[in-house]
Amino acid sequence: MLTIPRNWREKPQRYMLKGGRCKDCGYTMYPARKVCPKCHSENIEIIDLPREGKILTYTVIYSAPEGFEDFSPYAVAIVELTNGARLMLQIVDTDFNNIEIGKKVSVVFRRLFVEGKAGIIIYGPKAIVED
Repeated sequence: MLTIPRNWREKPQRYMLKGGRCKDCGYTMYPARKVCPKCHSENIEIIDLPREGKILTYTVIYSAPEGFEDFSPYAVAIVELTNGARLMLQIVDTDFNNIEIGKKVSVVFRRLFVEGKAGIIIYGPKAIVED
């Protein structure tokens, strides 16, 4: 579970869809890392990620893990953005019959969960299938 300080540290990737691109090999990643997983360079720049992509693979989860029971059933997909970055995102506002490999999606920000007694709402990226 995210703590309030951790939530603020991760704000650029959680609320502005920021990722990283290796200046040496061009690999694009989300979230940004300090070291490129492809070439091990530390020459990483923070970039804005596109909000369009396509579904590479997906699954519908009917038996949710602890803490996600209220969301069940829900769909999760590996989405490749137009710049090559790959994200695992929940698919929302879409009938399960409309989800297909190769379909175009848009990335939106929606509520992930509510934290603590203060009821801090934590948002994050999710995907909507384009018609």
